[in-house]
Amino acid sequence: MDLKKISFFLILLLGFENFFFNQESAKDVLSLEQCISVALEQNPLVLSSLEQYRAALARISQAKALPQPSLDYDSDLQPSLLNFKESNESYFGLSQTVEFPGRRLLRGKIATQESFELLSEIDLLKLTVAYQVKQAFYGLLLAKEKLRYAQQNLELAQDFLKKAEFKHGAGDAAKVEVLRARVEALKAANEVKAVANEESLAKAMLNFLLARKKFEPLEIKGTLKKTFSPMELEELKQRAFSFRPEVKKLKISLEKENYKKKQGYLSYFPDFELGLSRHRLEGEKTTWDFTLSFPVPLFFWQPKKGQIAEAEAHIESLKRELEHLKNSISLEVEEAYRNALTAASQIQLFEEEILAQAEEVYNMFLFSYQEGEIGGIELIEARRTLIEARRSYADALYNYDVTLAALEKSVGQTLEGDNDD
Repeated sequence: MDLKKISFFLILLLGFENFFFNQESAKDVLSLEQCISVALEQNPLVLSSLEQYRAALARISQAKALPQPSLDYDSDLQPSLLNFKESNESYFGLSQTVEFPGRRLLRGKIATQESFELLSEIDLLKLTVAYQVKQAFYGLLLAKEKLRYAQQNLELAQDFLKKAEFKHGAGDAAKVEVLRARVEALKAANEVKAVANEESLAKAMLNFLLARKKFEPLEIKGTLKKTFSPMELEELKQRAFSFRPEVKKLKISLEKENYKKKQGYLSYFPDFELGLSRHRLEGEKTTWDFTLSFPVPLFFWQPKKGQIAEAEAHIESLKRELEHLKNSISLEVEEAYRNALTAASQIQLFEEEILAQAEEVYNMFLFSYQEGEIGGIELIEARRTLIEARRSYADALYNYDVTLAALEKSVGQTLEGDNDD
């Protein structure tokens, strides 16, 4: 084959390889919303709950099903056992149970409410999974930020080592200062490795929540510190009472128990058994028989003490549970709201004072060290203070994001102002 053709083929092959590699890489760069979407689509517990919901929908059809008719055959006056042919009398007919109007409808409503209860449980599970994904996502962002600060610390330590070696070579610094600078550089290098390991573990946790292999390649896009439009605490509580899946489930359960109570009262009214059969009697003309039967509610106290009493007790229990749940939600929302305000004030303190002062102090000490006015220990302490301030700032951003995620979970919906992209 011609050399030019071979070269062209190799270039084309490499181009396709780079294209597909970039496509795969692009697939793995996920935003927070994409991570939540993937988790909700692939989480085994969510998928299991959806299958349970499908089973609940099937039970609705079962509850609404009509009673099956019955074929009846009666052979009388047989001359010998199982001698059907010479039987002198026989009946052959069809019977059907006809339920009292409204009974089948109520069963369907009860089964429907049970399916709605499952939907509320699925919503609660999704809310929990979304919160866990947010925690892991912000944890990975924090690990990336700490790794960046650790690398900056390593660069500063290496720069300090170079300056110490230069001053020692010029006779302006003792050997011990060079040794101290080398120790600091080694410590900074070890810290980079430790934080890189934390980043790997954070990726593994996020992959786990996304139902992926723990160490599958994963890249995310986003920054710490979401914007959030402040809302009134009472408005947040009212939202929570409207959107929390637990509240919805209890209200659905109350409605279901009311249907069961009605079902208990309907038990006083009878179902009907209708039958039609062909009657053959030896030596007589073939005739038709029609039968109607229904139970007589002589023991009328049984539903009142049984099914109706049970439903009434459940209704009262659910009302108390709903009252307790609303008090618990109110407390949860208020706690998350106060935590978010506290975290926001900490960020403001870092941005307006601590970070700028730490930067200024370090630059002043660096200049003084270069001028020979101070020793290496003072510069090392200033550098540590600067890096610690940056780390604490990253922790404050992470805490703020997590408290907002907790606030969203307590309210039961995403709040406005999320800018994870």
